Amino acid sequence: MEEKKGYIYILTNPSFPEYVKIGYADDVDNRVQQLNSSECTPYAFRVYATYEVDSRLMDKNVHAIIDKLNPTLRSVEEYNGKIRKREFFAMSAEDAYSVFEAMAEIHNCMDKLQKRELNSEEVREQETAELISGKRHENYTFDYWQIPVGAELVYIEDASIKCTVVDPRKLEYNGEILYMTPFAKKISGKYHAGPSFVENNFMYNGETLKEIERRLHSKENN
Repeated sequence: MEEKKGYIYILTNPSFPEYVKIGYADDVDNRVQQLNSSECTPYAFRVYATYEVDSRLMDKNVHAIIDKLNPTLRSVEEYNGKIRKREFFAMSAEDAYSVFEAMAEIHNCMDKLQKRELNSEEVREQETAELISGKRHENYTFDYWQIPVGAELVYIEDASIKCTVVDPRKLEYNGEILYMTPFAKKISGKYHAGPSFVENNFMYNGETLKEIERRLHSKENN
């Protein structure tokens, strides 16, 4: 019996701008409606791209590829003594799409890959959500700390561990370009580590990022 075709997808959500969700669904729009009916996320999921496949396990192949390229990208944590792996990856939608493109080119199936275009109403909704969400996440950008691209950050526990700011949300460490969350997990060795770990444990010009935040905030209030 021929297996029903479906889609692996890339979803974005302003609630967690550093992550994309990569999964499988027979009906992507129906899956998105299910996700957006939950009250557990402040903002809605939106489809960035889809790739038509013949196997329900194709999303697992994509997960495995990303895990092999960089195992720190996957959302993994220990909860109640168990390891929880989720379909969320700390990477941009563009980078995730590049993985889909590579797979499509290898299998000569570029016609099955589709980047979803938002209509005008969806664009307005997306911009509004990103604007509101950005206010919550602004302290997780190097612009907020007034740290320029090219700046070197030093780990307070081990001065030999250094990284370089490459854009407002990313760092270069040992030749890898990482968002703050996977970088924090790599350095700390803790599943739950995130941008706050970088804020509290890395220095720029002799100050931790947290100290810089306090200093800048103090100036604003004076």
